[in-house]
Amino acid sequence: MSDALYINTQLSIPMAEIELSAIRASGPGGQHVNKTSSAIQLRFYIPSSASLNAEQKSKLFAHSDNHISENGMIVIKAQGSRSQHRNKEDALFRLKGIIKAALQPKIKRKPTQPTYGSVKRRLKSKAIRSEKKSLRGKVERDDF
Repeated sequence: MSDALYINTQLSIPMAEIELSAIRASGPGGQHVNKTSSAIQLRFYIPSSASLNAEQKSKLFAHSDNHISENGMIVIKAQGSRSQHRNKEDALFRLKGIIKAALQPKIKRKPTQPTYGSVKRRLKSKAIRSEKKSLRGKVERDDF
């Protein structure tokens, strides 16, 4: 295992800042689940991280993810595999994904104007709908 979790070329988090603990997995699995601690619980405390600057920490806090608590703790439970090693890799991969998503710059939307054809189609459909509804009036009967 590496001594750091590499997020991108500029950012890496030392493994000393990430707390990994083996716990018992829940769910089906027979006797194997009852006897082994193959699930991994990963904990990463954002405020005490020395590898993240203040701007990166605030972006992580602002990122809406169910794994980030109000006090800044990221808790991930990985139990998809029977192997503790694979679960550890999965937990680290998910932490990397959360951090990458939070630090990704937001793309500003460039407003565009509707095309001439789309405006024509919209107005035509509105006219057809209006015609259809205007024909739904009362029918006058002269057979009485």
